[in-house]
Amino acid sequence: MREIWNAKNLAAAEDELKSLVDAYRKIAPELAAWLEVAIPEGLAVFNLPEHHRKRMRTSNPIERAVQQELKRRTVKVRVFPNNASLLRLVTAVLVEIDETWLASTQPYINWNTPDA
Repeated sequence: MREIWNAKNLAAAEDELKSLVDAYRKIAPELAAWLEVAIPEGLAVFNLPEHHRKRMRTSNPIERAVQQELKRRTVKVRVFPNNASLLRLVTAVLVEIDETWLASTQPYINWNTPDA
């Protein structure tokens, strides 16, 4: 996967994706089908200016913050009576995080280009 996101351009990323899908087609056909459907949407990052690509394609800080909050909230409950109760809690936490981000005035990315 790393080769796809580290590709120099969209065409190279698509070639890497095709190779990955071909490699998994026989041993994990469901994964290969998912890769063909899900990954091309993420390749839209290659249409951005190069200096914005890394910031937009890597969401580790965001994911880490969300995962830590979900873990903190779900560990306290320990056992959920059913899947619906887990889904309600996780949804509420995600809505809360979304509202916090919407209220923030700090931009995730500065769209002013360095060469502008």
